[in-house]
Amino acid sequence: MTISSTLRTFRAGALLAMATAVAAVGFTGPAHADNFLYGQDVSNFQPQHNWATSGADFGIVKASEGLTFKDSTFARHWKELDKHNVVRGAYHFGHPSNDPVAEADFFLSAVNSQPAKSGDLLALDLETSDGQSTAHVNAWAKKWLERVQAKTGVKPLFYSGYTFADQYGKGLSEYPLWVAHYGKAKGTVSTPADWKSWTIHQYSDNPVDQNVSALTIDQLRALGRK
Repeated sequence: MTISSTLRTFRAGALLAMATAVAAVGFTGPAHADNFLYGQDVSNFQPQHNWATSGADFGIVKASEGLTFKDSTFARHWKELDKHNVVRGAYHFGHPSNDPVAEADFFLSAVNSQPAKSGDLLALDLETSDGQSTAHVNAWAKKWLERVQAKTGVKPLFYSGYTFADQYGKGLSEYPLWVAHYGKAKGTVSTPADWKSWTIHQYSDNPVDQNVSALTIDQLRALGRK
């Protein structure tokens, strides 16, 4: 999730081929000797990801991007996560050049197309400024997050890379932080901007995006739908 939308499109063929190979053999996550929950996040680049052998306690999957893209693999991942009793979440890749309320509503239309249950997480993936100012991106994120919370009662997670979040995330600390920092061992990341703690640390993207959380399963579900 730390690759820009443009680069993702450029690399789609290669990533899809690699993802298919990974799914074919399955991927088991690391043992939980560190007491962290282990999670993975995927998108249409991993259409056949095997959640049964993933070893994941939680999984967050792409639902939408911008104002026009709905992930065609979202429904499959959503059902598989439920089938294997993995804490599940849905994320939206945001573009600050668009209207934030329209993007929030577009995301919710994608998520609400599938059955919901208590504990489902919602998240904003913000990695690009689209050439907008820091103030604009920050205000955009606030409006998107506020809109989703108003419509669902859920405070969405805010996902971004550490450096991007440090520049654009000020004033967003009321929203749980999902931060990508591959230069840090899992669970050792510090917090950007105004956050005092992190909720999820994405520590690797090989062979899929890998994450840890210091929360318990019940605490993680408590951040989702009621």
